[in-house]
Amino acid sequence: MKALAVLAGAATALSLAVAMPSAAAPAPMNSNSHASVGDAIADFGCANAKPRQMHCLGKIKAHHNSDGKLAPMTTTSPVGYGAPDIQSAYKLKGKTSGGKTVAIVDAQDDPTAEADLQVYRKQYGLPACTTANGCFKKVNQDGKTSPLPSADAGWAEEISLDLDMVSATCPDCKILLVEASSPNTDPLGVAENTAVRLGASAVSNSWGGNEDSTIAAADSKYFKHDGVAITASSGDSGYGVIWPASSPYTTAVGGTSLNKSSNARGWSETAWSGAGSGCSASEPKPSWQTDKGCAKKTVADVSAVADPNTGLAVYDTYNTCGHSSLCDLLIQLGLVQGADGWVQVGGTSASSPIIASVYALAGNSVHYGSYPYSHKANLNDVTSGSNGSCGGSYLCTAGSGYDGPTGLGTPNGTGAF
Repeated sequence: MKALAVLAGAATALSLAVAMPSAAAPAPMNSNSHASVGDAIADFGCANAKPRQMHCLGKIKAHHNSDGKLAPMTTTSPVGYGAPDIQSAYKLKGKTSGGKTVAIVDAQDDPTAEADLQVYRKQYGLPACTTANGCFKKVNQDGKTSPLPSADAGWAEEISLDLDMVSATCPDCKILLVEASSPNTDPLGVAENTAVRLGASAVSNSWGGNEDSTIAAADSKYFKHDGVAITASSGDSGYGVIWPASSPYTTAVGGTSLNKSSNARGWSETAWSGAGSGCSASEPKPSWQTDKGCAKKTVADVSAVADPNTGLAVYDTYNTCGHSSLCDLLIQLGLVQGADGWVQVGGTSASSPIIASVYALAGNSVHYGSYPYSHKANLNDVTSGSNGSCGGSYLCTAGSGYDGPTGLGTPNGTGAF
């Protein structure tokens, strides 16, 4: 039945192809351009997890041509903000880490991760980051280069996003990709410990799941690494809390909508409506959090751009159908997972690796997520926007000072990290 459904979908796609332009039809958009906010937003293929599995937190933007027809989701040139934009928005231009390592922990394998990363870095004039020059390393959850997990096109989208955001934020950082054998808590946790054991100064986790009775044990087993900055995406479904962002040992990273502005900074930000936030039901409140409306851990701590409508350019070519106009169309219609070129993406999957990379650039001695709380002056306070209904509370509504969707704010240089 599944095969028949795919064939039926392909037939539909072929009939639609007569009405739709080819992959080469859309005029290329530069790194500063974005599709209109009315365009469709889709979850990465790894966003729908089975019970007791973690799901990734990325979103991809579908575009429309001027005649209203769907355009290919992937393009031959960047769409969305590029590396220079991230460095400009967060005052990171010229900052270096001295070669510190940022680790990305994800599930499954992305077979084209290194090749796709090189295309992204070349596009923005960043130095090559390869296995050969010692900048890039991909290992399994045990720290070995083989065997790697089975490939998954949905998680490959997530991996490409994570690697590109580290590159954009910290061009001289080394990148360690640790691939868990599955999206279950324990394999991801083992990968977390491996990332720290192999020398990462910051670890990004662009995935999460519901809080339950098992997370307290997992907190201390996998995330209690004092001195290492561990970031976790706050979620992409609006008001509500997920784990491990709710762990007292992680820096929970919320999300913003980022736009160019005529103000002195050159940019403006509001709380992204999709960012996760709120009051944990079970995780203890760390001593550095002093907000009064939540007795447990409050999410988020800090934030960065996450809105796919003001999203980021990412290069990813791993999919399950190859490289052709028909494949591009099947991807566009949601019949095939993956991508085949440049895509505009968002989600707190983007903001987590950005913040992890800022931690690496700063190079300060960190005590879990506490550092930003004693250096608030070095953050951009995000004061408007909301991500849901909570009676007007700061837990879902941005305002002066701390709030749930954006935490203490976004990077204004590296001083808060």
